[in-house]
Amino acid sequence: MGFFERFRKKEEKEVLWTKCDNCKSLLYLPELRANLNVCPKCQHHFNVSAKERLGQLLEDHSLLFERVKPADPLGFKDTKSYKERLRQAQEQTGISEAMLVAEGMLLDERVVLAVMDFNFIGGSMGSVVGERFYRACKHASQKGLPLIAVVTSGGARMQEGILSLMQMAKTSAGVGYLRRQGLPYITVLADPTTGGVSASFAFLGDIIIAEPRALIGFAGPRVIEQTIKQQLPEGFQRSEFLLERGMVDMVVHRKDLKDTLHSLVKFATYWRRHAEL
Repeated sequence: MGFFERFRKKEEKEVLWTKCDNCKSLLYLPELRANLNVCPKCQHHFNVSAKERLGQLLEDHSLLFERVKPADPLGFKDTKSYKERLRQAQEQTGISEAMLVAEGMLLDERVVLAVMDFNFIGGSMGSVVGERFYRACKHASQKGLPLIAVVTSGGARMQEGILSLMQMAKTSAGVGYLRRQGLPYITVLADPTTGGVSASFAFLGDIIIAEPRALIGFAGPRVIEQTIKQQLPEGFQRSEFLLERGMVDMVVHRKDLKDTLHSLVKFATYWRRHAEL
């Protein structure tokens, strides 16, 4: 190992500070993580990994469908090959795809949880993300469990072409399994939730929660502004803007998310427990 590589690795290990994207405050990383990656100064919600989400929401869990892994069906290549992009994303995030699915305990309620990771190729939805979500729906319906999806995505994965767009229909069909069983499906929209994911399973929840100030929409605000040649209103496509217009049901701070989800699951499954008594 050369000198510069050793120096770079040492620097990576010793990074203890970061700057808030919103208020520009200098933040101590261990304290930020202890605060669920929310800025203590301005309450800006930082992006969190799929693994962190699982740790924040479930006491005990087991991962599902990890054998379903991405391939390169089109042999796609731009400045890098798709295989190389997948390999790099897997190394950087420590996960095999942009969605993890787990079954576990949300306090005293057993649930199926699907979480997305924006750090994995922008949380884009390819064939494996669609397949894992579809299987999560079937698994939840077969076991009679609620499904919660924590969503953050830039949309469909261009490296898989039409195959990625087909996942919009596939994931929507998966939600149908839950509907037929009368099982609750709750979505949590984090920053950002856009493109084909927002146009499919993200907005099919029985209850749609958004984190504060999350960017939520199909096309980005800059694209819309350039298309309609008009200035957009302040806060356009942010959680609070959508809440005012009835597009989401509630905006929930990350520190309250676990308890809120637990209460909603408890309420939504009451009739099933009551019927079994």
